[in-house]
Amino acid sequence: MNLKTQEANALLQGALVQESRHDSEGAARTLRRAVGLDPRNKLAWYNLGVIAQQDGKRADALASYDKALKIDPSYTSALFNEAILLKPAEPDRAAGLLKRAIAADPKAATAHLQLGYILADQGRSDEAGGAFRRAVAADPSLRPQVPEQFREFANPSPTSTPAGSTR
Repeated sequence: MNLKTQEANALLQGALVQESRHDSEGAARTLRRAVGLDPRNKLAWYNLGVIAQQDGKRADALASYDKALKIDPSYTSALFNEAILLKPAEPDRAAGLLKRAIAADPKAATAHLQLGYILADQGRSDEAGGAFRRAVAADPSLRPQVPEQFREFANPSPTSTPAGSTR
């Protein structure tokens, strides 16, 4: 690891401390210094995206997540956060990002859950039911977040049968 990369990583750690102290402006400044030293630091780009997203700066957040994903196309946290930002206006693109996150981490329960919401909104009930089932299988605590009409498909019991189906 070269000196610039080490310094960038130290700045990243400092930015995380600043963020934990609710100094998002200071953290963003520090992260910009980190990516100035190491433009391939996906964690710094990702955290810049998180700060921008929290500050309601959608375009800046998307740009930062995109830079993190150019460095690591299967970076699940960036895929998920970008999908959440895109979901209201570009649900198909968001679904694609969530599918990439799930491919990288098949147990990404919240990615399955969010994909289920998108599929349900698109009237793709069978696919949504499957996504909700996988979400609850990965994390049973998500069951209350599954829409009522899909809960029968998201029963955590391995022997359960959805209403109306036969074995």
